Amino acid sequence: MKISDLITVKKITYLSIMTIVISLYLLVDSSVKMYRVQNFNQAVAVGDSSEVFSRSFESRFSIAYWLATKGMFKEATILFNNLVEEANTDQQSAIHYNIGNIFFNRGLIINGTSMTVRDEAEYLFRQAKKAYVQSLKLNNTHWDAKHNLDRLLTMLPGDPTPGVGDSDSPGLIMGNIPVGLP
Repeated sequence: MKISDLITVKKITYLSIMTIVISLYLLVDSSVKMYRVQNFNQAVAVGDSSEVFSRSFESRFSIAYWLATKGMFKEATILFNNLVEEANTDQQSAIHYNIGNIFFNRGLIINGTSMTVRDEAEYLFRQAKKAYVQSLKLNNTHWDAKHNLDRLLTMLPGDPTPGVGDSDSPGLIMGNIPVGLP
């Protein structure tokens, strides 16, 4: 049996037709997917959650992110926290990174208004620190989380040592011992 018997014009024609049909199918399928992605991205850009959104992870993540960018921090945090359970490790890292960004932004907003709310801003910064650390535990190659954590650590005051300070009060170590004579 010769190789020329295996390769005939009829077989090459059938192979070419099959290749064309498969290529057309893949082209149409890709075009439909791209059209859906464009509709999805346009809906996310305007915050529309109507018919375009299904109950997929990506759609809920996108709506939470959109809420965060529009300043609706509480709603975005709730949505992100609801997504953590069903997310894989990389998605959990992204969720914690975004939660950290929410706390960081809220802390920056509060810290800039007056010094009387310093404790609340510090609390928000510490929450952001915990979220960034959790994000890095899940994915230590997340450079944005590393950068934001580094910026945040420069803003946070150092952890005070209990009982040591500028005042005469003993702080937490001897806080329950009465001061003065009985």
